[in-house]
Amino acid sequence: MRTGPRHSPPAYRFAVTVLRPLLMSLTRRSWTGAEHLPRDRGFVAVSNHISHVDPFVFAHFLNDEGIVPHFLGKVEVFRIPLIGAILRGADQIPVYRETGQASDAYRAAVQAVRDGKCVAIYPEGTVTREPNLWPMRGKTGAARIALETGCPVVPVAQWGAQEILGPYSHRPSVLPRHTMQVSAGPPVDLADLQGRPVTADVLAEATERIMVALTRQLETLRGEPAPQGRFDPREHGITVTGRPRAVTPSERSDTLGAAHPAQWADDQPDGQPDDVPGGRPDDHPDDVEDRA
Repeated sequence: MRTGPRHSPPAYRFAVTVLRPLLMSLTRRSWTGAEHLPRDRGFVAVSNHISHVDPFVFAHFLNDEGIVPHFLGKVEVFRIPLIGAILRGADQIPVYRETGQASDAYRAAVQAVRDGKCVAIYPEGTVTREPNLWPMRGKTGAARIALETGCPVVPVAQWGAQEILGPYSHRPSVLPRHTMQVSAGPPVDLADLQGRPVTADVLAEATERIMVALTRQLETLRGEPAPQGRFDPREHGITVTGRPRAVTPSERSDTLGAAHPAQWADDQPDGQPDDVPGGRPDDHPDDVEDRA
């Protein structure tokens, strides 16, 4: 039985021992592009987010290529008995949103990459709000890490997990077995941005390149073109975190007043974070799903 790479932490190998047979029995797999995954250096793997179960598919793909993914997850998950112990023991990275520790995840992710590890990020920051499950507006976490470390960013598109559990659904469907399609593409070309001051414009350009590469990879999997333009929940009055819902007038007022920019704020004009080194709490590597 495959238990994960030999150099992986014991807690990670335990999780693989438990979860991999379950995934093998419940799903079919169509995986391509593994040749694009670096084997000799740290890197960031970015994926689209279509279901609350797709992290297992993303991790399964990387694990079976001998790569231990280091996900970033909101700290509340790490506080769940047993699950939190396994996550910490597996060297996953907790994200303390909107606290004085918000930058810890960024620093941990940067160090992981410099140590030659794979950091797995969902650049959308949550399950997509796009009506047809195309990638929506991305956050800047992956770009920040790549520009600071010079590491590759590999787009890993996936499609199929939404058939097991739709976005924000509580009713899984495992039969008949669904095919999990995962395809890694070539690293995103950020060479011309490396070494430049990390301004808001540079971050925006790097982030958009990442999202374009991820979308194109997904177009290949789905066999159809994505809509023109990038879906932005803010433009449609939809909340960015938690279960999708309309923004209330008070929330919109708070947002416009910039009193609490956790959901809406873009990078400041000078490219500096609001109050934490390496990026603001809502926009660096807490690009992970919000399970609220």
